[in-house]
Amino acid sequence: MKNSFTLIELLVVIAILGLLSTLISGNFFTSLKKSRDAKRKTDLEQIQRALEMYYEDNSRYPSIIMFGNQLCHPNGCNYKIYMQKVPNDPSGTNYGYRTDTNGTYFQLYACLENNQQILPYQSQNYSGVISCNNYCQYPAGINVPCVWGLSSPNTTP
Repeated sequence: MKNSFTLIELLVVIAILGLLSTLISGNFFTSLKKSRDAKRKTDLEQIQRALEMYYEDNSRYPSIIMFGNQLCHPNGCNYKIYMQKVPNDPSGTNYGYRTDTNGTYFQLYACLENNQQILPYQSQNYSGVISCNNYCQYPAGINVPCVWGLSSPNTTP
């Protein structure tokens, strides 16, 4: 009689391998989300520093930010460059930016992908808060506020 594996044994091994690969890939995708969220936070901090330098020189914050382009002095990039390239969100969209007409404050927003930070916001009503759908590509039907923000010292995000 030949020694070989039965069909049941092969199916059990395949099921175990499938389960292990599912668990490993789940952790991998969570790590990717967390790394993109860390990049978002770092990007906003860098933009914040550039905006503060802009304010020191011009006594106001810029009325708009062109994401993906330089942040320059109002007289032009030949005069002074505050940021060589204002970063975009890792998903390819822009971050949120707000200021008043006088440029007395600014607010920067980003949407995070990490479910542990998003899920608490889905069950609450946040009227008056910028929705992530205004700035970020997000699954249809999920309307959550931007859950990460930075601002000038005279206001809150």
